[in-house]
Amino acid sequence: MAISENVLKGKIAENLVEELLKRSGNRVYRLGSDAQLENIVQLEQDFGKDSHIGKKISSIPDFAIIGALGLPQLLEVKFRTDPESLEEELLMDKDPLEKFWEAKIVVVTPKEKPFFRILIPPYFTKEKRDGWPIPVFRWMALEKDRDILVETEILHEFDSLVGKYYSKRG
Repeated sequence: MAISENVLKGKIAENLVEELLKRSGNRVYRLGSDAQLENIVQLEQDFGKDSHIGKKISSIPDFAIIGALGLPQLLEVKFRTDPESLEEELLMDKDPLEKFWEAKIVVVTPKEKPFFRILIPPYFTKEKRDGWPIPVFRWMALEKDRDILVETEILHEFDSLVGKYYSKRG
């Protein structure tokens, strides 16, 4: 799959989550690093994506939301055909989102239901297996997050959109 197709699928996921949350009664504000980093890099070469500050800017979560409890939260949206690939990615580099921003991550995946999953920091728990601590991914269905409003009827509507936009036939 071409990189531009992955970017497009990610943008579709962001828009699906934004609309799902808004229609469910959450207040949603777009943040994201795309525009900020692009504007800064055009003006200052020292702010490139690989610089120390560029890495911080590029990790800005996609949204700030105010949900069921009225508390502001930061939310990152990720699309993954296979959500386990996000697990591997976060094992390598989770600190900016998990520790610096303390952001929740919504994962949109067409692999199997639930299509909308959420990770709440800390993203992993440690379980002992054969005496060794093993990190275990802590995702749950988005509608189970008590801080974010998700109406079941609206969620079903958006589940069908995941099938429509991410079907293997298209």
